[in-house]
Amino acid sequence: MTGRQQRSPFPRPFRRNPVVRALCTLVAGASVVTGCGVLPGGSGGSREPVTVMTWAPEGTAATNMPGMPAMAKAYARWVNAAGGINGHELRVLTCNERNTSAGAADCARLAADKNVTAVVGSYSQHGNAFMAPLEAAGIPYLGGYGIAEREFTSFVSYPVNGGQAALLAGNGMQLGGECGRVSIVRPDTITGDAMPELLNSGLTNEKNKGEGEGGKATDVRAAEDATDYTASAEKARENAADGCVTAVLGDRTETFFDSYRRLPENGGNVRISSVLGSVGQPLVDRTGGSKGLFEGAYVTGWYPQASDPAWAPMRDVLRKHAFGDADIDPADPGVQTTWIAYTALRSVIESIDRDTISSGTLAHALDTGAKVDTGGLTPPLRWRYEDMLGLPGFPRIVNSEVTFQVVRDGQLVALRKGFVDVRGTLSDADTSA
Repeated sequence: MTGRQQRSPFPRPFRRNPVVRALCTLVAGASVVTGCGVLPGGSGGSREPVTVMTWAPEGTAATNMPGMPAMAKAYARWVNAAGGINGHELRVLTCNERNTSAGAADCARLAADKNVTAVVGSYSQHGNAFMAPLEAAGIPYLGGYGIAEREFTSFVSYPVNGGQAALLAGNGMQLGGECGRVSIVRPDTITGDAMPELLNSGLTNEKNKGEGEGGKATDVRAAEDATDYTASAEKARENAADGCVTAVLGDRTETFFDSYRRLPENGGNVRISSVLGSVGQPLVDRTGGSKGLFEGAYVTGWYPQASDPAWAPMRDVLRKHAFGDADIDPADPGVQTTWIAYTALRSVIESIDRDTISSGTLAHALDTGAKVDTGGLTPPLRWRYEDMLGLPGFPRIVNSEVTFQVVRDGQLVALRKGFVDVRGTLSDADTSA
C-alpha cells in the first residue's frame, strides 16, 4: 500500500489527560529529561502554553546530536522573549534517546505521558521504537532529522527534508557526474543496508544522462562504533580506482577518514565524498581546512551552505539567546533541521490562531494545508496528500530537494547553484533487498 492509502483523513484519536506529577521522575534506565515540570495550563494569560518535546542521542559511543535539544531551548527563549508564538508561551521538554531503541521508546512514552502537542526537530534512527507510541497518542512528529524510514511512512510524521534517502540519492547523482568507479562505506546496520541502493539509483541516473561512467558502487560495510577503519579504507580505495570514495558513518566518518589518510600513498587519484551530517564545516576546519584531506571533497546536503544569507535569522537568534552554548554549531545539519522544524511549528500555530493548541488541532492543520515558508532554506513546505511523493518506502516525503557542495579553500561552497530535485531518482531506487 502507498502512504496515501495508509493515512486516514479522520482526526487523531483523543487522549486521556495524564496524571500531573509533583516531581518529574522516570523509572530506572529511562532516558534523562530536562525541563520537566513545565506542563500546559499555567501561564495565567488568555492563551494556553504549547508544550513540545525534542529528543536526540547524547553521550553515546556512536552518533550524538546535543545541538538539537540545545537549539530547541534557544528557540524557546527567543520566541518567549517576544511574547511567545501568537501569544502562546512555548515550553520545550528534552530527552536523551541514547541511540538505542529502548531509549527512543522511553522518550516517546514520556512525550505521551506529558501530553505534548508535538515532538519537534528530533533525531533517532529507531523509528519502529518511537513512532508506535506517538501514533497511539496522536502526537505529530514534526521535522525529524530524517534518518529513520518510519519518518516517511507514519501518518503522524511531517518531515521537512527528504531524509537520508534524498541525501544518498543526491550523492549518487553528484558523484555520477564527477567520478568513475565509486565505493560507499556505510554502517553494518539495518539502516545502513538501504544506503547502497539509494546511492546506486543516483549513479545510474547520471549514467543514463551520459554525464559520467555511473554503474553500481562497491558496498563496504563497517562497524558503526569502530575506533579504526584501516581495512575498510583499504577496500574502499582499492575498488574505487581513480574514482571516488564516499563514507556515511555519522560521527564515525571522521574516524574513517583518519584511517583513510594514513593509508600508503599509492592509491591513485581518488576523491572523497560524504553527506552533510557525516561531514560538515567543523570537521573540515579541524582536519586542516584548505590543507587537509577534505579539500576538494564532494558533499551533498539538504540545505544551502552554512554561509548562505538565508541562515542569518538563525545565527542572530543563537547570538542573542544561546548564551555561548558549545553544543550549538550553526553549521550542523541537526541544528539546522531543528531550526527549520521550529520555524514550521511557529508558522502552523500562527495559522491556527486559537487560544488552545492540542496535538489533534496541530495535526489537523498540517493535514489540511498549512503552508510553511522557511525563507529559502527549503522549498515551501506543505503536507497535504497531493504534496507527498507517495513513493513506495517514502510516501511522506514532501521535500525531495538537495544541494551539491564542494570544499574549496577549506570552505563548503555550492557546487551547483540552487536545489537539485531527486524525486525521479528516489522513484527508481529499490531498497527492498
